[in-house]
Amino acid sequence: KGLVIVHTGMGTGKTTASLGMVVRSLGHGYRVAIVQFIKGAWEPAEKAAFQPWTVSVDGTPPQLEFHALGEGFTWETQDRDRDTQTAQAAWASALPYICNPDFRLVLLDEVNIALKHGFLSVEQVLAGLDQKPEASHVILTGRGAPQPLLDRADLVTEMTLVKHPFREQGVKAQAGIEF
Repeated sequence: KGLVIVHTGMGTGKTTASLGMVVRSLGHGYRVAIVQFIKGAWEPAEKAAFQPWTVSVDGTPPQLEFHALGEGFTWETQDRDRDTQTAQAAWASALPYICNPDFRLVLLDEVNIALKHGFLSVEQVLAGLDQKPEASHVILTGRGAPQPLLDRADLVTEMTLVKHPFREQGVKAQAGIEF
């Protein structure tokens, strides 16, 4: 049974946990798609790490499709119309993967942020999930997952922030840890 999986909450590790599932799926030889909704103003380190799976081998399609389609962390938008268009374009890229039975896992990274800010509607995402093939899994990450999505999900994990080095010691985000 393909699952709808939500990783949400104020703690860190939502994307990291999801990328662990991506690695497992790749290890099983499954085709995977990653669409990042917020990240994209820079080249994410995970994209570089996954590069070997993004190339065609012997004429077969690549095992991994990776799209970082956001414009950076836009919790407070400077241009709502642009952010909505960017999120809608990312959704338009993601939906064919969700519907394609060749992709056993689709990661919609930070899509919950786009939902929380109204750049995407919950109804359009739920309608997209309804088109998912029976054996495919979809992971949706980001803080503030809306209740209708949590209700639809088969598996929900909430990351809880207990202690953070920025808060406690003023340590800024570090390569290899936060990005």
